[in-house]
Amino acid sequence: MREKAGERLPLGEKALIRANRVGFRYSAADDWILRNFSFELSAGEVMAVLGPNGRGKTTLLKLLIGIIKPVEGNIQCGGRLSYVPQVSTPAFDYKVIDMVVMGRASEIGLFSVPGAADYKYAGEALLRLGISDLAQRNYSQLSGGQKQLVLIARALVSMPCGLVLDEPTSALDFKNQDLILSTLRQLAAQGLSIVMTTHAPNHALHVASRILILEQETKYLYGPPSEVMTHEELHRLYGLELKKLTFIHRGQELQSVVPIFS
Repeated sequence: MREKAGERLPLGEKALIRANRVGFRYSAADDWILRNFSFELSAGEVMAVLGPNGRGKTTLLKLLIGIIKPVEGNIQCGGRLSYVPQVSTPAFDYKVIDMVVMGRASEIGLFSVPGAADYKYAGEALLRLGISDLAQRNYSQLSGGQKQLVLIARALVSMPCGLVLDEPTSALDFKNQDLILSTLRQLAAQGLSIVMTTHAPNHALHVASRILILEQETKYLYGPPSEVMTHEELHRLYGLELKKLTFIHRGQELQSVVPIFS
């Protein structure tokens, strides 16, 4: 399904996130950052958000988690969304288990301290991601991929129904990129909805069931990768010749985007 700007989507019963004709700008004197766009995401789906720098990807994430409110339209969420930043540099070198417990802050209260139940949730989140062995390690001693997993665990302890991630594989090597993307696919298979921004079309093809391409403040494309990520659209988006290749690996059909450098 390929949506045009301003077109309102039918709202399915399983939709977790619904954005209806959303528009945002910081003041009446400013240009619109985003305007008149709609999409919906169901439980267990992954949406990758693509677009050049400055096109509103980070603004969209802020709208989804409620840091800022739409000037026009509305966003509805069927449950709590937890945010995972690109990086986190704590003021102190906390142990991993304590970093994860920080995700319980909204449940613990301003002047309270974490209890046994909070640490139990943190331990379960680490176990869910397969990194229980890191619990007593200092956060600063971890690799980039391990740190990103800890930040995902921290988001999970608030018991969300969806995760919102800002370029979760940025600055990671290939091995750790695969680790994070595989983790996101597993979480989606368990019923979590995932929204992630990325500058890597290959990552979007690998994990996303829905693609949102922000071209201009009033122009966007939304739909499945097979319909949205065409050669023509990728060329228009990045200003480069790109080819989408399809190949068979271990009996599975895979796709990849290859830039044709001049």
